[in-house]
Amino acid sequence: MAITEDAPPGTDAHRAGPPPDRAGRRLSSPLVLVLTLLLAVLAQSPIRGALGSPAMQSWMTVFVAVTVQALPFLVLGVLLSAAIAVFVPASFFARALPRRPALAVPVAGLAGAVLPGCECASVPVAGALVRRGVTPAAALAFLLSAPAINPVVLTATAVAFPGHPEMVLGRFLASLLVACAMGWLWQRLGRTDWLRPPARGAHEGATKGEAFWGSVRHDIMHAGGFLVLGATAAATLKAAVPADWLSAAAGVPLVSVLALAVLAVVLSICSEADAFVAASLTQFSPTAKLVFLVVGPMIDLKLFAMQAGTFGRGFALRFAPATFALAITGAVLTGAVLL
Repeated sequence: MAITEDAPPGTDAHRAGPPPDRAGRRLSSPLVLVLTLLLAVLAQSPIRGALGSPAMQSWMTVFVAVTVQALPFLVLGVLLSAAIAVFVPASFFARALPRRPALAVPVAGLAGAVLPGCECASVPVAGALVRRGVTPAAALAFLLSAPAINPVVLTATAVAFPGHPEMVLGRFLASLLVACAMGWLWQRLGRTDWLRPPARGAHEGATKGEAFWGSVRHDIMHAGGFLVLGATAAATLKAAVPADWLSAAAGVPLVSVLALAVLAVVLSICSEADAFVAASLTQFSPTAKLVFLVVGPMIDLKLFAMQAGTFGRGFALRFAPATFALAITGAVLTGAVLL
């Protein structure tokens, strides 16, 4: 019979640690990092050759150019939107808007021109407006206009398209037109049971400083990630997709408009950075680029998720397709007149 040692008092002999062979096979994070660096060193010649290829050099040039140009505007927009969301009380907007919904919609839309904020911040701000009694039509007009026509976004658009002020004017007019049209459409056809009352704000109950830095950290992480994704997509389109393919798509007006509209939805780029991505798509017409700039800040994948979480899935399933169709129509009509 095997003789076992008595376990110390208060311990369970059946709760022994893992066998030594299993413990030895576990991979820790430092070990994974060391193995990764070792593989990189062993494969440095193929890696250096791949990075030195003309296609990869073109990819890195476009990626760095888009990211470096857009990053200052992204940070500035996040700081300003966090300051407004935290330090400007929502009751101020309720007092400032006209009582008649038909007049409140264009006023709320124009308010987006003087209140900087990316689309990540506009959804919770619109939710706070509805929660404090602002008519939903006006709150939705503000939700759509603020990310597209605020000073930071328009300045970034002017920098991305130097010598083409018509792109800035076209973005402003088309975005404001679509925002007001969607507000009036909701006022006319919207139903109260489609709009779920938004829940309590994520930072309510915290101090103003905590709410400010919490909002900044959240928006920087989310918007920065989408900026990298957008820059990656733009660089890949420039470097990997044959130029004749892009030229063929860009040469058909309807195809080019729909292609960039869908691309804006899929990429989900922050509005402070999307102008630099649009400017890099040189094969496409100015009207197609304008569609990209108008659609993106109003409806994309992350906005759909945020709108569904704030106002309910039933609202998002109705609001998103209507916004997408009106944004394309408004941008095309504006482009036909100005561009």
